[in-house]
Amino acid sequence: MKHPKRRKLKTLALLLCVVTFTTFLFSYTLRQPSSYFFKYAFRLAGSFKGPCACQQCMTEADDDPWFTERFNQSVHPLMTRENSALSDETYKWWQWLQSEKRPANFSEVVEELFRIIPDDALYADAGPERCRTCAVVGNSGNLKGSQYGGLIDSSHFIIRMNQAPTAGFEEDVGARTTHHLMYPESARDLDNATSLVLIPFKTLDLQWIISALTTGKIKHTYVPVMSRIEANKNKVLIYNPTFFKYVYDSWLEGHGRYPSTGFLSLLFAIHICDQVSVFGFGADQNGNWHHYWEENLLGGAFRYTGVHDGDFESNVTHFLADKHKIRMFNGR
Repeated sequence: MKHPKRRKLKTLALLLCVVTFTTFLFSYTLRQPSSYFFKYAFRLAGSFKGPCACQQCMTEADDDPWFTERFNQSVHPLMTRENSALSDETYKWWQWLQSEKRPANFSEVVEELFRIIPDDALYADAGPERCRTCAVVGNSGNLKGSQYGGLIDSSHFIIRMNQAPTAGFEEDVGARTTHHLMYPESARDLDNATSLVLIPFKTLDLQWIISALTTGKIKHTYVPVMSRIEANKNKVLIYNPTFFKYVYDSWLEGHGRYPSTGFLSLLFAIHICDQVSVFGFGADQNGNWHHYWEENLLGGAFRYTGVHDGDFESNVTHFLADKHKIRMFNGR
């Protein structure tokens, strides 16, 4: 039989631990009211309602000034008829990207476009009941041997870009894709369940997607392109040129000629998701830059393209990770 005094001492010791922990928790909270520990503890207890139902949300009420200065939720990443009008400044910048000499009438092309694809305002359902997890999967060779496939496939949305094959690479890159970002020159066929997200650089690119889903008459943009594409036209989405410029101005501060597809995909996710995980960005463990489906023959070629500032984009991406806005998985 245990001695009553020993049981009493253990009870007192346990109470002392509880009081000490509680005192620490609230003193720490007073010093750092935005601490993740405080928010997690109370959200798990059900007494704290954040902007989303995840343990950590992209938009917290006490966001870091660096993030809030750049993040503008009123600029939607996808184009609809309602938000398709471009300011003169945005239109000139956008048309300048690939120097289209005689563009068609933009408004008329938009009208024709939305007679073929849906004109829905998507992903505006953010709120305290939603927890949308997203994986942005880049094409870096650091994915080879990473065995991230299961983790990637567990996300609600899985965002890939350009060629990005999955067949034969499932263990490392996953098998599912919900959104595939591309431009005409990087186009590929998609399955019926995947949303094609077109990044247009000019009015002709909007005409190309109309043609690629119907007649197939446009075979050349500024280089030869696929004239027809297999994709579910009811799931085709258009990256908003206004959002494109916002990413360039607010997040890249004018560095490079325009953002890379990877960076545009990341900002797309930041605006439509509550939690964002990033895979396949940057060099491999040996400092080499290459695609996961290729041998390392390119060296640093796709890092220094002449149009993207890879170093600045990398710095911003790592800054977002440091501020717990995204989770980065660096692979091998």
